[in-house]
Amino acid sequence: MNFDKSQKVLELEEKIKNFMEENIYPNEDNIEKEVERNIETGNPWIPLNIIKELKDKAKSKNLWNLWRPITHGGTLTNLEYAPLCEIMGRSKWAPEVFNCSAPDTGNMEVFLKYGTDEQKKDWLDPLLNGDIRSAFLMTEPFVASSDATNIECSIQKDGDEYVINGRKWWSSGAGDERCKIFILMGKTAPSNPNKYEQQSMILVPKNTPGVKVLRPLHIFGYNDVPEGHMEVELDNVRVPAKNILLGEGRGFEIAQGRLGRGRIHHCMRIIGQAERALEMMCQRLKSRIAFGKAISEQSIWHDRIAESRILINQSRLLTLNAAHMMDTVGNKQAKAEIAMIKVAAPMMAQKVIDWAIQAHGGGGVSQDFKLAFMYSWNRVMRIVDGPDEVHKAQIAKIELKKH
Repeated sequence: MNFDKSQKVLELEEKIKNFMEENIYPNEDNIEKEVERNIETGNPWIPLNIIKELKDKAKSKNLWNLWRPITHGGTLTNLEYAPLCEIMGRSKWAPEVFNCSAPDTGNMEVFLKYGTDEQKKDWLDPLLNGDIRSAFLMTEPFVASSDATNIECSIQKDGDEYVINGRKWWSSGAGDERCKIFILMGKTAPSNPNKYEQQSMILVPKNTPGVKVLRPLHIFGYNDVPEGHMEVELDNVRVPAKNILLGEGRGFEIAQGRLGRGRIHHCMRIIGQAERALEMMCQRLKSRIAFGKAISEQSIWHDRIAESRILINQSRLLTLNAAHMMDTVGNKQAKAEIAMIKVAAPMMAQKVIDWAIQAHGGGGVSQDFKLAFMYSWNRVMRIVDGPDEVHKAQIAKIELKKH
């Protein structure tokens, strides 16, 4: 396999790096101040003006929707997108600026692969243009959602409508005022003997009567505004029958089609965060004096810096290999590789960021640096899109089948 970057990718990489240096990094503190002002004025969920301006800039430079699958109108393979996504992942705010942020990328891919022409016109086009945002409602508070067959949310046919009842949580993006559409997974046939054909996915406009956003869920104290991770109640919510995606009983099929690329995109972004954390670690260690010499001269930090570089490079190669396999043999055949990197990348980043925090001392856990948020987010990544245990179980089953 060949992981060399094409001239097209090298040029895009340079353009994104320059955009980050000129527009993202200098504005990170300003964006966070805007968030704080919105919280103080009582509406943390309104769109950020700075992000809107930066999105317009990125669009004008054709740095827009780079995530789009080459099989559905895009110009980059998974392997080509990987280094670009990694650069975007270095900042919490950057992916949205390029219209490459979760959950929208996964939801747009669902529309591209499974949506009708009408559904694409109503929801995909404004998402691709960055005019609206979306949410994916799968996880539930009252069941172990790591086993998605446990999902209890009810989707029942009633004439030319479906009636939805249930409660979802960790519905990322549902707090944003721009969020207009939910893709929801629930059960249409709970008595079907095939437990993988009980579920369906359906489109629920956020403003539908009976939809109630109950509260934001915090991650180690962070509420992740303006998108949020919301708990949502659906009480006798009625939507047209045409809102069903692909057909009844196809929910798992859609989920697998959606989550494969979503998982590897997370890993690409995680590697970018780990790289930035290592850079911050080295800069801090060289600038601080303890016991008469720079902390960077202490041998324990040599060990940690070296191990960080090894871990990051290992994860990057695993990611590139998974992306290569997705491109060449498909997501299904690459499921072991996707599962491996989904376990490895967050654990790697958690360790590297933890060492970077240690290098910063008290500052590392404060709001003065990005590390505390980065640590919290990468800890969550060990649960998002399936916990470590589920992915490890899948890897083990694949290995055991060989014998």
